[in-house]
Amino acid sequence: MTIPEPKWRRPIEGISAVLLPFGDDGKIQWSDYAQLVERTWAAGLVPAVNMDTGYTNLLTPEERSEVLGLVNSLSRGRRFVAGAFIHGMEGDPVRLYRRECGAIQCSGGTPILFPCASLQSKSGPELVEVFRAVAAECDEFLGFELGQMFVPFGRIWDLETFEAILGIPQMKGAKHSSLSRELEWERLAVRDRLRPDFRVYTGNDLAIDMVAWGSDYLLGLSAFHVEAFAARDRLWAAGDSRFHELNDWLQYLGMIAFRAPVPSYKHTCAQFLQLRGVIRSSNPHPSAQRRPDSDLAILEPIARRLDELVAASK
Repeated sequence: MTIPEPKWRRPIEGISAVLLPFGDDGKIQWSDYAQLVERTWAAGLVPAVNMDTGYTNLLTPEERSEVLGLVNSLSRGRRFVAGAFIHGMEGDPVRLYRRECGAIQCSGGTPILFPCASLQSKSGPELVEVFRAVAAECDEFLGFELGQMFVPFGRIWDLETFEAILGIPQMKGAKHSSLSRELEWERLAVRDRLRPDFRVYTGNDLAIDMVAWGSDYLLGLSAFHVEAFAARDRLWAAGDSRFHELNDWLQYLGMIAFRAPVPSYKHTCAQFLQLRGVIRSSNPHPSAQRRPDSDLAILEPIARRLDELVAASK
C-alpha cells in the first residue's frame, strides 16, 4: 500500500500499561506498584492495569481483583483502563465479559476486552456479535487485537471484522498489537473514512512513531519511562523537531526490550525501572521469562540519555 501522509501537530492520547513489580520473595510489591500508577497519571498519561505488562494472564482472579481495588482507591476520579480478562474461565464469554466489565466500571475504570481462547476460533461476524452483546450492558469499552507472539490465545482481526466493529458505538477504540505497520495503516484509513472519533491505539512497540499517522497508543514500552513518552507527545503536538531524537532513543529501547522472546520485555522493564531508581527490585513474576543481567550495561546509557532529553525538552 502507499504510505499515508503524517498528521502533523496532532495531539496524542497516551495510555501506558503499568508494570506489576515483584520482590525477591516472589510477591507483588504493592507500594511500588501504587507509585508506578501515580507516576503515570503525573506524567499526563492514562494508566492501564491488568494488561500483559501487568502479567494479567499469570495472575489469579483474586490478584486481578486486588489490582483493580488498589487502582480504584488511588484514582480519585482520574481515568484508567483495565483488562477484562476471561481466558481459561468456564462459561459463556458474553456473560463472563459482562461480569468483568461490570466490576471494572464499578471501580471507575474503562474496560478493554482481553482476547481469549474461546473467541479465537469464532468467525468475524460471530466475534462482532459477542462485542455487540457485551455493548448492550456496557456503556463504554475498548477492543484488543493481540498477536500470538505475545500470548498463544491472541488474535488479529481481519479488516472486514474491524470495519464491522466500528458500527458498535459503545466501543470507543481498539488496541492493535500485530507489530505490522501496514495492518495498522489499513485500519487508520478505514477509521478515517467511517468513524473518525474511533481511537486506534497502537500496540506496536517496534514502531512507536505510528502516532505520526493518526494512531494513539496503549503500549508496554511506555511503562519504562512515562515522562519520556509524555515529553515526546508534547513535542509532536508543538511541531518541535526534538520529537525525533526522543522518539529514536525510545525506539532503540523498544528494539532491545521487545526482541525474542517477546514476553521477556516485562523483565527488561523491571530492570530498567530499577536502574532508574523507580522500583526496588528487578524481579519479574515468578513464572515469567527472564533476561540476562548483561542487558544492564546496554540499558543504563539509554536511561541516562532519555533523562537528559526529557530535561532538555522542558
